[in-house]
Amino acid sequence: MSRSPKRDLEQEITNKIIAQLEQGVAPWRKSWASIDGGLALRENGQPYRGWNQFILSMSGYSNPYWMTYKHAESIGAQVRGGEKGTAISFWGKAKPKKNDPDAKPFMFMKVYSVFNVDQIDGLPEKFYPQPVERTQIERDQAAEEYIYECKADIRWGGGRAFYIPSEDRIQLPAIDDFEDYAAYAGTAIHELAHWTGAAHRLDRNLKTGHGTKDYAREELVAECSAALICGHLGLEIEPREDHAAYLSHWLEVLREDKSAIRKAFSQAQKVVDFLDDLQPAELEAAA
Repeated sequence: MSRSPKRDLEQEITNKIIAQLEQGVAPWRKSWASIDGGLALRENGQPYRGWNQFILSMSGYSNPYWMTYKHAESIGAQVRGGEKGTAISFWGKAKPKKNDPDAKPFMFMKVYSVFNVDQIDGLPEKFYPQPVERTQIERDQAAEEYIYECKADIRWGGGRAFYIPSEDRIQLPAIDDFEDYAAYAGTAIHELAHWTGAAHRLDRNLKTGHGTKDYAREELVAECSAALICGHLGLEIEPREDHAAYLSHWLEVLREDKSAIRKAFSQAQKVVDFLDDLQPAELEAAA
């Protein structure tokens, strides 16, 4: 009896992203509005991390809660017939089976399916939270406080946004030059993601030239970081003015390396954790 081929989730997700990028759409920029509260949650209320968060955000479901078929069954609920799960992944470390004391552990990826609460019958009411209504002014204020608490050296003026590693500072256009505050906040958070890459912070490779693959990868990290943070803050961010210039570079990287988007979100999660740690506890809870 032949085994069915192993599912290649990295290639599946990469193919979907490539298809959207070819249409001029960066999916990490527009996917978060479908989930109330901005983030997809496990059944215990903890948010998914990295690219699992991204995958679930693209699902189109508005309920934030997800669980496995077995967990739903264990609490007396039932996934409705005909419903299809959404594949996400778990990364772990394992030791080789052979008895070699010098053998090094290796990383493995396990693919499994989860179902949104809207696909399941018989769940308790706690899985159907009422969305917290916040005005745009309240969302903008939360974003402003988040950016402020990072305590980065941010200066305003000129027509471009960028981070200067040699001076460890961020340059942004004047706030009034943006279409709205959400557009400004999305750009500021994107640059804050680059700021975390400094050697004395997360130490990523920032010595990259425009148009190189390493530069494209760092831009992916910043894009994914901004998507995760703005999703948490409830901000829907529009494409930057320089968005089109990066499309071909992102496509080149993704076509060459199916793991590039997963790696970008893995780095982005480190960015989120770093910036979240700079926030006062009360501010983080309110976001």
